[in-house]
Amino acid sequence: MPESAPSCTVGELKSLENATGRAFAALLVVKKIAGKTASNGNPFLSVDLGDRTGSFGCTVFSDNPGFEVIKSAGEGAVVRIEGKVDFYQGRLSPKLARVTAIPEAELGVPGMIDQLVEIAPEDGAGLWAELNRFIDGIGHPELRATTRAVFDELGDTFRLAPAAIAMHHAYRHGLLEHTVHMARAAQALLPLYREVDADLTMAGVLLHDTGKAIEYEGTLATKRSRRGILQGHVVLGYQLARKAGMKCRLDAERLERLEHIILSHQGEPEWGAAVYAATPEAVFVSMIDNLDAKLGMVQRALRQAAGGEFSERLPGLNSQLLLTKPPT
Repeated sequence: MPESAPSCTVGELKSLENATGRAFAALLVVKKIAGKTASNGNPFLSVDLGDRTGSFGCTVFSDNPGFEVIKSAGEGAVVRIEGKVDFYQGRLSPKLARVTAIPEAELGVPGMIDQLVEIAPEDGAGLWAELNRFIDGIGHPELRATTRAVFDELGDTFRLAPAAIAMHHAYRHGLLEHTVHMARAAQALLPLYREVDADLTMAGVLLHDTGKAIEYEGTLATKRSRRGILQGHVVLGYQLARKAGMKCRLDAERLERLEHIILSHQGEPEWGAAVYAATPEAVFVSMIDNLDAKLGMVQRALRQAAGGEFSERLPGLNSQLLLTKPPT
């Protein structure tokens, strides 16, 4: 690999046209590692690498010098890779020639972490201030106090957390962004549905995914925590709301309805819901959640578009996304 191989971001690599075989170098985070075995019995790693501009997957076989480096470094490590551009089934999947793990002591270089960690496009401080205004807007005193108590307990953990590992809003401040976007949508739509209790709905919107602040952990690469694996964010969020509601003396009827919103917001049991939505407020929150999750995938794909007519296949949409704008 020539020493002069240009250093690229993931976004720049994806934007290269007719670049198969081109040498490159990049500083990336090891986001995910899965050990697998080929049909011939040889082990290999399925690896996801990324930076602030996006991510890609690649296969690293056991005879590749980078195999042991990546395996030893583990998820969340920062590596410098050198390789050649290649594609598999239309997706960027480079062939790695050299992998070097970056010592933790070197990660303090000004600006390095900012280059590696994807963050929400909206300002985190502004989103946090807006979320607090939504809390203050809940009219019912004990319901407002319950909501406030949950966020007081989670603190900065919620503010920084992603909303997912890969599917939607999967970046720093992503959980905060997703929650505020849902609150904006709820505020706009609630006047159309008078049968839906506005205060209970807003509390449910703000608290529905709070369990994710416990379910996920990691600074550079997100993974599920022990409690996240054993209980999941739906149950964790239910526990947070129940504890806060009892502390703030929220009446039993409202607390039960608030808990139900959290337990049912995933929509379907196969998607993680404990139960199907069975109150007007729970149906409303579940639909808003699904809307913002899918449009969050759309927004991210459009932000990371690197030319071409269609995106890569988005698992959450079961389709590629048309990237071109409609005619004016």
